[in-house]
Amino acid sequence: MKTGAKFFILSIGLMILCASATQPTHNMDKAAWLIGTWENKTSRGSVFETWRKANDQELTGMSYILNQQDTVVFETIRITSENGKLWYVPTVKNQNEGEPIKFEQTAVTDHMMRFENPAHDFPQTIKYERISPDSLVAEISGTVNGQYRSQVFPMKRKHK
Repeated sequence: MKTGAKFFILSIGLMILCASATQPTHNMDKAAWLIGTWENKTSRGSVFETWRKANDQELTGMSYILNQQDTVVFETIRITSENGKLWYVPTVKNQNEGEPIKFEQTAVTDHMMRFENPAHDFPQTIKYERISPDSLVAEISGTVNGQYRSQVFPMKRKHK
């Protein structure tokens, strides 16, 4: 094979590889505003959610409370990019035998992310909406025993 043909084939291969490697991060970039620590103040104390960028394809998070000097984690979460879609993957303490549950992206904009898993008992929908750079509303919703239920968690940014 001639050198020019080898170079051409190599160039095309690299362009395809670069295009496929960068495409899935598009939606992940739209999730970057979630990075940081968020606080939901309740009558029983504060619940925190902290998000970090693990790599270009994944954010990792955890929901927890502070009990005096102890951090009590009750949920770990991953938002991961697979085949150009985002997936919300929580693992909740003492639920689902410790196994993660996958929720598929159904909507992502610059200020909102919605994930759904119609087969899950509750919730079937998880949504994050950025209200301002330092506030968001998280909402879980779905049907339980034929009744629609929704829980809303307003949060303020503690730090980035």
